[in-house]
Amino acid sequence: MHTDDLKLFWRTLRWLPAMLKARPGKTYTSADLVENSARRFADRVFVEFEGRNTTFAEFNREANRVAHWAIGRGLGKGDVVALMMENRPQYLSIWAGLAKVGVTTALINTHLGGQSLAHVIESAACRAIVIGDECLAAYRALASEQVRALPAYLSCRDGASVPDDGLASLDRELTGCSTQNPPASLRAGLQSGDPLFYIYTSGTTGLPKAARFSHARFLAGGSYHLLSGFGARDALYCALPLYHTVGGVICVNAVLLTGARLVLRRGFSASQFWQDIAESGATSFQYIGEMCRYLLAQPPGKYDTRHRIRYAVGNGLRPDIWKAFTSRFNVPRMVEFYGATESNVTLVNLRGRPGSIGRLMPGIKAALVRYDVEKDAHVRDARGLCVECASGESGELLGRIAGGKRSELVHFEGYTSAAATRAKIVPDVREHGDSWFRSGDLLKRDSEGYFYFVDRIGDSFRWKGENVSTQEVEEVLARYPGVGLAVVYGVEVPGMEGRAGMAALELAGAVDIAGEDFYRHVGGLPVYARPVFLRVIEQVEMTGTFKVRKVELQRQGFDPGAIASTLYFRDEAAGRYRVLDAATCQRLRAGDCRL
Repeated sequence: MHTDDLKLFWRTLRWLPAMLKARPGKTYTSADLVENSARRFADRVFVEFEGRNTTFAEFNREANRVAHWAIGRGLGKGDVVALMMENRPQYLSIWAGLAKVGVTTALINTHLGGQSLAHVIESAACRAIVIGDECLAAYRALASEQVRALPAYLSCRDGASVPDDGLASLDRELTGCSTQNPPASLRAGLQSGDPLFYIYTSGTTGLPKAARFSHARFLAGGSYHLLSGFGARDALYCALPLYHTVGGVICVNAVLLTGARLVLRRGFSASQFWQDIAESGATSFQYIGEMCRYLLAQPPGKYDTRHRIRYAVGNGLRPDIWKAFTSRFNVPRMVEFYGATESNVTLVNLRGRPGSIGRLMPGIKAALVRYDVEKDAHVRDARGLCVECASGESGELLGRIAGGKRSELVHFEGYTSAAATRAKIVPDVREHGDSWFRSGDLLKRDSEGYFYFVDRIGDSFRWKGENVSTQEVEEVLARYPGVGLAVVYGVEVPGMEGRAGMAALELAGAVDIAGEDFYRHVGGLPVYARPVFLRVIEQVEMTGTFKVRKVELQRQGFDPGAIASTLYFRDEAAGRYRVLDAATCQRLRAGDCRL
């Protein structure tokens, strides 16, 4: 047995009883975990936020207020409430309280606005929305009558004044609510396989989709930390958004299970990170690759190695900066993992092997199969089954979906949209009639079973730590007068994580791309989705089935020497798109020009 497998085996045994409670078909839920943690770790600090400590018992009492408020508002099992709020302890007590009465919480990305925001709320069939005062501007700007008709409740940060908006004050309504645990009978019939959250993901195509995220998935969510040796004496630093799985599930679950301390921050600050890590006493932190690059770009500081960090857990750490990061900041181990919100495939790199996204966790059934990128299809043999990759060969990672008497360790729970769920399933992989989840990622595997990320399949790409849906961007660009068709894709920028957005525009009339009006129009997109580069093309190349060909556009990238038409780049300082000449392009490639 591989050394990593032995470590996984013994550490899994330690947490097996907790994991077995949450198997599909059981009635143990996240609400039970919150209440049990409050009993076990009552006076221990659960979360430290901006100098204020909240104990496990206090957290449970605040969640109970929310539960009783929800009861009074007629909310219960099967209902969905949208939550749009930046990081703060109230975020956690709101979803925990709703879970106590069987309500599913739709976790809204706070960067969304306009059509994208309306879409995610509408697609979840929400009965109400809770808004943090920091997100009020985006809510006010919504044009959707369907969303504006929903009961809306405002939650203000400590010390923030309540805007006179006519919105109900959640804070005021919670004041008179009971702090006692609500009767467990209120969630009678609720099972661990029922949805705790809807977490939004753009996947490989289309607008953001609401992925079902069950109580069972949450209850197993802290496994990356638990398998890394995390325990009650640890303090976990989280500056990532709670509406994403990495912050809101992986960190929070690990702390609830162990009685450790969550050091929660409103957001990430590269300049203050290590000082904050040192002063908070954190022993571990959650990362995404972009964070590590930002930290390396900071000038050396006295807190770079003055910390108690034992390890860090995350994903997206680039191989070329891995050793530089661990060496400069004296981080003993980077535990890189792989797993999407809705995925039934998980990998973990417990040994800290640079560049690898890990090995399959025990019990996970997966296959790496050949994929023809040009044809956008899996390669199949004479029997019509997928062809598995050899060592070192890239292919799409698939996860087996249980059928018949089979049972899987991690389940694919799908989306609120049946069509979106079907699109992520591929049949006839190893045998006729089987079903597998499509990761949408091309990976390769070495002879020891370690996987390495190659690229994403399809239209989405990752930029600034977020998945960008090209369809969403294309639709916004195409709505601008004079734009006939927009083709959006990701291009690599030296020294940057992920891919920067680039759009090729087929014009149907006059468009002033360098004008302020066009710049403002693009500004309606989330920050991470706004194209960094633009170009104009005479005609979009199509396939025989009328699909846009992007391969050649991506190959040309943003090189003025390879493109005859004028290129533009988004200049945030100037507030417009500027012409990208050879000199500016060289500065971008050298890292002398900030994107």
